[in-house]
Amino acid sequence: MAVIDQFINDEYALYNSDCMEVMDNMKDDSIHFTIYSPPFCGLYQYSSNERDLSNCDSYESFFEHYEFIVSEIARLTMAGRCTAVHCMDLPKSNSGTDIMTDFPGDIIRLHEKHGFGYIARHAVWKEPLQVRLRTMQKNLAHQTLVEDSINCGVASADYLLIFRKNGENKIPVTHHQGLSEYCGEREVPQELLTYLGWDGKQTENRLSHWIWRQYASSFWDDIRGDRVLPFRGARDSEDEKHVHPLQLDVIERCIVLRTNPGEIVFTPFMGVGSECYGAVINKRLAVGIELKESYYAQALKNMAMANKEVKQNELF
Repeated sequence: MAVIDQFINDEYALYNSDCMEVMDNMKDDSIHFTIYSPPFCGLYQYSSNERDLSNCDSYESFFEHYEFIVSEIARLTMAGRCTAVHCMDLPKSNSGTDIMTDFPGDIIRLHEKHGFGYIARHAVWKEPLQVRLRTMQKNLAHQTLVEDSINCGVASADYLLIFRKNGENKIPVTHHQGLSEYCGEREVPQELLTYLGWDGKQTENRLSHWIWRQYASSFWDDIRGDRVLPFRGARDSEDEKHVHPLQLDVIERCIVLRTNPGEIVFTPFMGVGSECYGAVINKRLAVGIELKESYYAQALKNMAMANKEVKQNELF
């Protein structure tokens, strides 16, 4: 399989292909930051393509194939730089008496095997009733509480695992003027808005301190769940279930914290382009790869929106 389609301009490069095909032609130590959601083994099926990781016939087979991707990301990532993986605990079934698989733990051990240090985990809160209605998870039904609460489950958080490649980071990620834009649902205290454009001592920049406190928390309960890119047009008849794209608040926080403007953000599972969009509107460069043609087509549309947003911001 070669590249089916591609679109490249000065801000981003998008590929419709198997990510292994494209990564094989990318240079060592060329990526500043990687962020993505791998297919959640056994939970969702995205296509019938035999190259699709969601079609692995077992948990062990999934990790056998996923290891090739992590190994390539390790090769591509600059020393001392980071990769972020979005994941969750996986139920082994939907029987109503389920046990869970420690998917995040296995991802951590795989990255450690390939030269990454595990440095952070952010938990993204999810509302239990919304999860129940979306997934029909039996152990979240109120009826389970009534009949036998020993079988009650939880609305598992999404996790964002942060890894740093071993070695010295030779280009520090700096914020000489602190943080001035907050991505989240809380209202910024009005008295802190006077610190916008603060050019004094950063120890006195109360706005930046407030934003940093939200971002540095291990528990993100202020993520706007509906702040996602358009995605419904990307669904086709092969989808077993529809999955929300990763929230832009999550993506933008990571990109702003872990990269400098002008650096390269990479995603091997681009989907509808969320990670690339978050990179470009924050003045980074983006490289994204997507196997599924309908997702790739939607990503092209979404990235055209990113171009318009950047131009509008520059105008005003």
